[in-house]
Amino acid sequence: MHNKPKVAFICVHNSCRSQIAEALGKYFASDIFESYSAGTEMKPAINSDAVRLMKVKYSIDMRQTQFSKLLESLPPVDIVVTMGCNVECPSLPAKYREDWGLEDPSGQEDAVFINTIHRIEQKIQDLAKRIQIGEIDI
Repeated sequence: MHNKPKVAFICVHNSCRSQIAEALGKYFASDIFESYSAGTEMKPAINSDAVRLMKVKYSIDMRQTQFSKLLESLPPVDIVVTMGCNVECPSLPAKYREDWGLEDPSGQEDAVFINTIHRIEQKIQDLAKRIQIGEIDI
């Protein structure tokens, strides 16, 4: 696969779940796809609990490598993954899309965050595998 597909992880605020997915996509699957994240609204900073726990678990400092972005700042993407927006999920043109249905852990205890991070990691690995074997047609 010479051109790696571009995957955009989308949620409303681009401060927690989509940022975690972007970081874990880069960490686990950068050989398979390029990871981006964005939202329809911006928070001034990435969720501090997400930043802290990602640093502990993976030694990834999202504050150093990522920032909150709006949909307009994304390049054209091949795959859109929405995180599970309870309200209106942002729309973005793509060849393939899916929703991961994840609850926003913001404001909850570490165990909830860790569970969300773990689920995102599993979904990243699964997405990479499906892209690799050609199950997702792009």
